[in-house]
Amino acid sequence: MSDPQLASGGGVGAGVGHRFVQTNGIRMHIAEQGEGPLVVLLHGFPETWYSWRHQFAALAGAGYRVVAPDQRGYGRTDRPGAVEQYSQLHLAGDITGLLDALGEEQAVLVGHDWGSPVAWNTALLRPDRVRGVVALGLPYLPRGPVSALAGLTQALGPGFYMNYLQQPGVADAELARDAREGVLRFFRWGFGDSPQDRAPVVPVVPEGGTLFDLLPQAGALPGWLTEADLGVYAEDFARTGFSGGLNWWRTMELSWELTAPWQGAPMTAPALHLYGERDGSVQLPGMDQLISNLQMFVPNLTRSVALPGVGHWTQQERPQEVNAELLKFLAGL
Repeated sequence: MSDPQLASGGGVGAGVGHRFVQTNGIRMHIAEQGEGPLVVLLHGFPETWYSWRHQFAALAGAGYRVVAPDQRGYGRTDRPGAVEQYSQLHLAGDITGLLDALGEEQAVLVGHDWGSPVAWNTALLRPDRVRGVVALGLPYLPRGPVSALAGLTQALGPGFYMNYLQQPGVADAELARDAREGVLRFFRWGFGDSPQDRAPVVPVVPEGGTLFDLLPQAGALPGWLTEADLGVYAEDFARTGFSGGLNWWRTMELSWELTAPWQGAPMTAPALHLYGERDGSVQLPGMDQLISNLQMFVPNLTRSVALPGVGHWTQQERPQEVNAELLKFLAGL
């Protein structure tokens, strides 16, 4: 499939192709390049397949088949209307269905931000389909006696930003008023070299405030993001809105309930954890203890690597370092 918009932006080579596949009852857009063992790249919010633009050539050139989908609710992939259709079971089902559509038995899953829980949970639910997991940012979070949302709310109070995002249509409308500004504000929130107007360390929306009270003003672009790059994201979210991505937060309690049968199930996949030392998502309460003891829960963890000076947008901020770690991990499988 040839689509100039899909290939726009300054960071993607001509070798990346685009097409649609059917998986788990939805039509999914994928970008792909290369031949060899399959590596599936799973983006977070507010991203699309394009957040992996710097990984295609490096991985394909090393002999891997690289596929980056727009995940459920994003980009050119279908956006079901019902919130409950965005649970982790749906998202893991999308990935196993994607492997079927690609004619592949197994893949290494690489996730960033929300893509990391999808990678971890797919490996938990279908260990027969996952050769390995690379998580950028979020480590594996074993299912606990209460959901992560409930635990963080207890620690940080009802204004915790994930609680704010539970309100249907509220953050959606705030971000959609100007898609470019909304995306840029998120990208300026917690990147490694962000200025002093960065978000507060504790992401709590003040009483009577809005999501934008947490997000820095949409000023200068970070050095790792060009206007062309930002334009790719802005055009996608201007067309789709933000509800599909925000619905992932709105199923946190549902996903916790649905995964009860896997309480205590082992995470057996070989794994690599990469995170930026300035990533706010790994500074939430309890994360330091979880990361330092991660091998207790992921016995086949090869490394947990903190990248100095890096923020939340790991593979976009430091693509060469991330690519080197990915290739080292893949070569060791």
